[in-house]
Amino acid sequence: MSSIEVNGKSIETDEEGYLVDRTEWTEEAAQILADQDELELTDNHWEVMHFLRDYYEEYQIAPAVRVLTKAIGKKLGKEKGNSKYLYELFPYGPAKQACRFAGLPKPTGCV
Repeated sequence: MSSIEVNGKSIETDEEGYLVDRTEWTEEAAQILADQDELELTDNHWEVMHFLRDYYEEYQIAPAVRVLTKAIGKKLGKEKGNSKYLYELFPYGPAKQACRFAGLPKPTGCV
């Protein structure tokens, strides 16, 4: 196990950088995880991360990329509900990287 330091508090992460306890997530934690990937978060990133957190609360599962793309298209519009847009935001995989930043578990089916 490893950890990240957020406002003087140590938060445990697994070997792939996902938070062990999703209730410890904060926007500051997301920023630190994004900094590790050398990614500057924009409003569009936050929109997707908050969407994912809401989705997880409702369905108790982190969506795979195909499901994520479709769900975002329904909620945020076709221009955002496509894999090209999502890969521009999260180049290491929209479902995988966005879920990690959002403090959620790795989506089922992601390698």
